[in-house]
Amino acid sequence: MAALEEEFTLSAVHLSAGPDGLLGVEQSHKTDQFLVTDSSRTVILYKVSDQKPLGSWSVKQGQVITCPAVCNFQTGEYIVVHDNKVLRIWNNEDVNLDKVFKATLSAEVYRIHSIQGTEPLVLFKEGAVRGLEALLAEPQQKIETVISDEEVIKWTKLFMVYRHPVLIYITEKHGAYFAYVQTFNSSVLSKYTLLHEQEEKSVIQSFTASVDRKVISLMSLSSDGCVYETLIPVHPGNQEKSRKIVRSLLLKDTVSGSTQNGAALAVLDRDHVAVLGPPLPAAKDRLSIWNTKFQTLQTSKDLPQGTSRQVWYYGENLFILHGKFLVVIPYKCEVSSLAGALGKLKYSQDPGTHAMSHFVNWEASQGFGAGSQDSEQSKRILRRRKVEMSTQSEVPVSTQLLSTIKKDNEKHIEVELRKFLAAKRTPEFYTTVGDVVIGLVERCKAEPSFYPRNSVMQLIQTHGLSYSLCPGLMEVALEKTDVQVLQLCLQQFPDIPESATCACLKLFLSVSDDSLQEADVSMDSVSDCSDAVHDETMEQQPGILQNGFRPEDSNCNNCEKHQDTGDEATSCPVTPKRAALLNVILRAAYSEAFLLPHLKDIPAQHVTLFLQYLYFLYLKCNENATMTLPGIHPPTLNQIMDWICLLLDANFTVVVMIPEAKRLLLNLYKFVKSQICICSELNKIEVSFRELQKLNQEKNNRELYSIEVLELF
Repeated sequence: MAALEEEFTLSAVHLSAGPDGLLGVEQSHKTDQFLVTDSSRTVILYKVSDQKPLGSWSVKQGQVITCPAVCNFQTGEYIVVHDNKVLRIWNNEDVNLDKVFKATLSAEVYRIHSIQGTEPLVLFKEGAVRGLEALLAEPQQKIETVISDEEVIKWTKLFMVYRHPVLIYITEKHGAYFAYVQTFNSSVLSKYTLLHEQEEKSVIQSFTASVDRKVISLMSLSSDGCVYETLIPVHPGNQEKSRKIVRSLLLKDTVSGSTQNGAALAVLDRDHVAVLGPPLPAAKDRLSIWNTKFQTLQTSKDLPQGTSRQVWYYGENLFILHGKFLVVIPYKCEVSSLAGALGKLKYSQDPGTHAMSHFVNWEASQGFGAGSQDSEQSKRILRRRKVEMSTQSEVPVSTQLLSTIKKDNEKHIEVELRKFLAAKRTPEFYTTVGDVVIGLVERCKAEPSFYPRNSVMQLIQTHGLSYSLCPGLMEVALEKTDVQVLQLCLQQFPDIPESATCACLKLFLSVSDDSLQEADVSMDSVSDCSDAVHDETMEQQPGILQNGFRPEDSNCNNCEKHQDTGDEATSCPVTPKRAALLNVILRAAYSEAFLLPHLKDIPAQHVTLFLQYLYFLYLKCNENATMTLPGIHPPTLNQIMDWICLLLDANFTVVVMIPEAKRLLLNLYKFVKSQICICSELNKIEVSFRELQKLNQEKNNRELYSIEVLELF
């Protein structure tokens, strides 16, 4: 999963972007600072967190910068080349580029590469590479020609592999593309010819690459709108001068195939790439993130003001020239796996309970072997099973049940379902359960009066369902305001999307108390919710400690006493059944980046109510030293704090404007200050114990008696 966050402008200054856009965006020796080189005369140093420039340097009138400025990570200085051969080196204190160090080279420079761990490397237009130090020692040294006549460098990138630099650059000649790999620890230059797997001619519009120490994954975005991948070994096994490698299709139709202005491609991690270009002919530009492992579109963002079709990425930020301004678009990419797509499971298996699998082994249920990879063999097995079933004289219970749910009434369906659940379970059991639920959901949508609630609950409790297996089930339950079924789904399904979780939260907060009174809700996670917090432990009685800390005895000036925390601190703001429903939301799996946008749609009064309940739970956790809530499956303190942060992050501006939430925010602020004070005191105690431990070790080495005084804070 991936998400694009809200963009922000790096600077309000117009950048001089030529027809080909900017020359480059390069990272400085400080992670939050970047060098931006326009297409004419200026280099600007920006600080992203402050969204402002820290310095600007320009060459004289008549001079033109011909390659992006970079930072020498070994010295902290900046390097740029203008007029193809003139190299300049300066630092932050320099003002005029005309007065800084200058070196005129003997050949034209294509690009300067600089990354952490090695000196800057200069790539010349003829394919030769020189280290900066050797080049500065003899600027007019002869530069050899590596590439052939009419061969032009199109793209280049530098990697660090086993602490040694490896440079790759791509050239083009008469529509043919070549890859050169230069390893500097062994001084080996390898040349490869890039061939299309279907032998079709296409213009490559953008390149990007990643490396995993042994193989370089070169990706290219072609004029047909598809992304291709080429695997190039870092250290080739043979020493042939020319090798041929094939470009294989990786992603199809990522951008419009008829675009004339090009498109951009950037690899974000092992399984995600960013594509910038028009999605359809004559459409506005769009930034998209694709998953290369599952070949799916993860997220996209329209850029209506147009772009230069260039994209740079550093850390978790994308840099794009949107209109006339350079903007930064933060992004997040989760681990590309099915487990990662399910979100963060905030709770673990309770001790003593039987671990039940939430997923169906589809290969086992269909009778496939563990090592079977042949699709034709799988089809033959399925056909054989169908023939065997057709020759059986007795109709299986599952077949009878699937036929019943299409036409019979709810009571008859319950009878057939009990027969099915009582029968001996076969490998196809969970597959049939999914088919039954899908059949029930389809009939519920077709017949609004039909809702076999008891049958649905029995099927959910088989522990063999998931949201992806029956996505319409929770939708029907939401329409019927069936909070009990929704509670079961939230407890049983491991893959509920954040949008569905938030929809359940909205329902749990808005449903009336009268409707909840009639609902049969599991109360395992709730214990004495309606009792006052101060009945036993929150009363300010002499000699009683609160979580090992007595506020009145503290001399910490920053701590706030909790004598008057308002009505929110004395009683639960919701009924016990509503509390049980909200607790299952707190324990649900979610991914923060995808949940936040949906939380912004919750009405303000419901946000305030949920915050009051979370604040109440927080006070309950502070009643004892274990910082836990009573109950069988209560939410944890971390889950409570995470949801407080999520709600405030998504709705802080709205909450601040609500008068009813003013006292709540003030109480939350006081508790944050008190916790900081408590942590500070605990740190002091930790330091004291460390000093005691050191003294005990020293005493073991001493033979003479001595008296020592340890001064505590």
